[in-house]
Amino acid sequence: MIRLTLDKYLDSHKISRYSLAKSTGIRYHIVNNYYKNAVVRYDSDVLNRFCTALGCDVCELIEYQKD
Repeated sequence: MIRLTLDKYLDSHKISRYSLAKSTGIRYHIVNNYYKNAVVRYDSDVLNRFCTALGCDVCELIEYQKD
């Protein structure tokens, strides 16, 4: 199973969902869905914007867990 870890990343770096939404130009609702791991299909543009704004690699925002 693939799981988003945006919540852990933002919490550990003390970054709010609102500030991430503002810095990326992505609506808060979408950022919140990624934060809550409520996304079924991952948008590569959204992930790219997150990584650019946060200065991280995509592997820091996604993890793979065996079923």
